[in-house]
Amino acid sequence: MRIAIAGGGPGGLYFAALVRQLNPHHEITVWERNAPDDTFGFGVVFSDETLGGIEHADPEIYRRMSRQFAQWDDIDIHFRDTTFTSGGQGFAAMSRKELIRILQKRCADLGVDVRYRTEAPDVDELSAGYDLVIASDGLNSAVRGRYAAEFGTELDARRCKYMWLGTDRVFEAFKFYIRETPHGVMQIHGYPYGTGGSTFIIEMHDEVWRRAGFGDIAATGLRPGESDMPSVEYVAELFSDVLEGHKVLTNNSRWTTFTTVRNSRWRHRNIVLLGDAAHTAHFSIGSGTKLAMEDALALAACLSEHESLDDALLFYEEERRPVVESTQRAAQASLEWFENVADYTHQEPTQFAFNILTRSRRITHDNLRLRDAGFVEDLDAWYAADQRGAGHCDEPRQAPPMFQPYRLGGLELCNRVSVSSMDMYKARDGVPNDFHLAHLGSKAMGGPGLVMTEMICTSAQGRITPGCTGLYTAEQEREWKRIVDLVHAQSAAKIGAQIGHSGRKGSTKLMWEGIDQPLPEGNWEVIAPSPLPYSAVNQTPREMDEADMARIVDEFADAARAADRAGFDLLELHLAHGYLLSSFLSPLTNARTDGYGGSLENRLRFPLRVVAAVRAAWPTGKPLSARISATDWAEGGNGVDEAVAVSEALAQHGVEMINVSTGQVVSTEKPAFGRSYQTPFADHIRNVVGRKHGTTIVAVGAISSWDDVNSVLLAGRADIVAIGRPHLYDPHWTLHAAAEQEYAGPGAVWVDPFKAGSRKPPAGRADRDRPRLELIREGEAGTRHRRWRP
Repeated sequence: MRIAIAGGGPGGLYFAALVRQLNPHHEITVWERNAPDDTFGFGVVFSDETLGGIEHADPEIYRRMSRQFAQWDDIDIHFRDTTFTSGGQGFAAMSRKELIRILQKRCADLGVDVRYRTEAPDVDELSAGYDLVIASDGLNSAVRGRYAAEFGTELDARRCKYMWLGTDRVFEAFKFYIRETPHGVMQIHGYPYGTGGSTFIIEMHDEVWRRAGFGDIAATGLRPGESDMPSVEYVAELFSDVLEGHKVLTNNSRWTTFTTVRNSRWRHRNIVLLGDAAHTAHFSIGSGTKLAMEDALALAACLSEHESLDDALLFYEEERRPVVESTQRAAQASLEWFENVADYTHQEPTQFAFNILTRSRRITHDNLRLRDAGFVEDLDAWYAADQRGAGHCDEPRQAPPMFQPYRLGGLELCNRVSVSSMDMYKARDGVPNDFHLAHLGSKAMGGPGLVMTEMICTSAQGRITPGCTGLYTAEQEREWKRIVDLVHAQSAAKIGAQIGHSGRKGSTKLMWEGIDQPLPEGNWEVIAPSPLPYSAVNQTPREMDEADMARIVDEFADAARAADRAGFDLLELHLAHGYLLSSFLSPLTNARTDGYGGSLENRLRFPLRVVAAVRAAWPTGKPLSARISATDWAEGGNGVDEAVAVSEALAQHGVEMINVSTGQVVSTEKPAFGRSYQTPFADHIRNVVGRKHGTTIVAVGAISSWDDVNSVLLAGRADIVAIGRPHLYDPHWTLHAAAEQEYAGPGAVWVDPFKAGSRKPPAGRADRDRPRLELIREGEAGTRHRRWRP
């Protein structure tokens, strides 16, 4: 094959070296516009997994790299005159300049034609003259730019300013310096990359950057390779204590903002994207060099394994895309954490340290325990004591965070786990039955602190489907009381009723018959703030008038009084997922021109009328909750800023708990699904609204492991975690989580007949006394706290 590579960075050079080894007959040409020694940046960090791949793919490259490694295990977090150290992490870094030299030498040894100081020919010319064209020309890829529409390119420029610097101070570990200045929060990311220096990245929100005066002094009109020396000198002054008299090193150092690159396709004709041209991941979690070299390895392997170029490029993208997208999700969470770092600086240093370590959600409570058990034991003890000080419990427990008690007003919960509201569609004429008794009873006996009902509709018209439950007749109330009494008599759980009205999403089929699909017959009229159907096939709702609003307010208040008579411990208003109250809140579903439409203040007016009526009808001693959609996941819809404003208004109107969900407001939404994908919204609302008003915040959505629950709580991202589908898979999910963590105590209550099952049954070979196969040598036991001391 004749292969053209635009860009002689680590990804392009590594690919060239690998492919040349796999087949010396390939003709490979690399165009690099810079000189061989024009290397920008300082250090690059590799994971053990990436290094393992490099070692097996080309032992010679790995051997030369390993001579240069700085290796260490610790992360140091410097915050408010305290330093927390977490060990057992495992890092290997080296100079980017040395890495480039190694790859250049390897390519030269293998006969790769690398043309320095030379711009690549026009991509169409390359595409016509070569079998394969590799676009490895970086973030500002000219090749990708030429075919942006074909690649489906999306560029997401963020709001933090940062600058890559170096220092001749050799750090002993990965360093986070979080500095609260009169201008706002600034942070340093630092790590060693060899015997002579460290990477030193300064980052801050652009508003902090302006307040600090960088906008006035930053050099402009810089030529390639030049650094912004006025800003560098100011940074050195601000962080002179960190530098300890050492120099700041520059290399094309200037202010920039991070841009996340995503492409829906990585291949167009015989042109394929690699590295930063295809994707970027924020420097706080991922190294672009690491990802580019992993791309190169995968692409080289696919070209060798498949006879057809089309097949090779297809399998390359299928192999790499899931890995890259997973990294990008984690990097996005980390990026947003640092953009909003000021939300967390109120936290105690102990919690802040855990928060920064788990910001990407890749490191978790249990994962951190494996790395540094002593660090996590101290965190758990701090959390228990902190919760007592906050008034959420009388006596702290020796227990994982999820099994600490929680006090919500006058309601005492034995732990921090809630069974999320899940519609069952098994009622007849709105009346719950034995199915609901078994469903909610089994979940309650499974150990959660709180069990929530499905959305109980406030009228027949307010049902989503013919199978939805209601609370608008005496029979319905009677049957709900039967369920509440069972939960109270047979478990330690409390039970909450969620009430709502379907609005324009009503009169649809049962979920398994066609979710959100209209009923073919027996349907009923639906109403909404505006005559906008949920989708093209759904019924167009009638626009509500004042008489409709007055009636619905009364229906909600009546349902609240019925819920109290039935004995429910907590009441939740459903203001999410595009149902009636939610559809008033979103500008995508509320097109009214009267006092109930337009501004967010107006869109809130009717939901707040309902809240006020329900708060008056619901006993003061019992908590009132609201479930909200924190984003519509759609252009022009509500986002996190509106969610904060809605939460603020709810808290001011007597809502004591906010259950933070997202989406389902419009059928055209594009959610960013992923593990714990809704938690960042709960996190932000808790640290802005929850802290101000003492409002309890619930996180929900794709949280499925007890490890994630503990992580969310300990980092201060929520007060309670709601778990849905895992409780359908395992009604005893909470109790099994206790057993797996070897916790037995008042936070995990087994009903007497089930206590014999409180230990996990043995499976397969389960010898208690295993043979000794290894020797424990001096210094090997416990957490590894290796520092870099060249």
